Amino acid sequence: MPRRRRPPRAGALSELQPFKIATQISILQALFYAAALVLMLFTALVAGMPFSLDLVFGWERVRGDTTRGWLLGLVWILDGGLCMAVAIVVLVARSKLVPDFAITIHFLHLIFTSLYSRAIPRNYMWWIAMFGSSAVAVSLGMWGCQYRELQPVFFGGGRILGSRGAAAERGEGGASTEENGSEGIVRGSGRGRGPDGAGAYEMVKMKQGS
Repeated sequence: MPRRRRPPRAGALSELQPFKIATQISILQALFYAAALVLMLFTALVAGMPFSLDLVFGWERVRGDTTRGWLLGLVWILDGGLCMAVAIVVLVARSKLVPDFAITIHFLHLIFTSLYSRAIPRNYMWWIAMFGSSAVAVSLGMWGCQYRELQPVFFGGGRILGSRGAAAERGEGGASTEENGSEGIVRGSGRGRGPDGAGAYEMVKMKQGS
């Protein structure tokens, strides 16, 4: 007799879809470079620097001995940290997947930068900026995803709580129902309020028919 397979847990299939993960990484990487392009162009215009793709894919200008190098490092932290944290919260929305996506984005940027410049980055300021950007993306992304996961879901005008909240609400509802039932039995011979709270009622003895 063939052995029956255990059904997969909820969400397992959606978490292990390679095409979905690859699509999300591609979108995040495109947003990473789009935000970097806009920020670097704005920084070049403000600081009076000539703009080129070296600001986006290069590493030579991100230096620790010049003011412009520090400025470019802060721009990378703003791009890879803050902008990517917001993008991950919107697209991924899973706190346990935030480190994987954030580190993957910066690792791919390291590969593209090395291929573009034909050398592995050697400036320590560039590495500090990338590590700082990754740390900001992970911390803010996890905080944002956890905050989003804890928000109540409204459906059809009603509030859908989590498992603990629903269980607690059902327990309180059951307890109040039992109390109301017991009070109804005790107060059945006297005066009280109806179950809908519409007003007072009084039990009247009925005469038995002859």
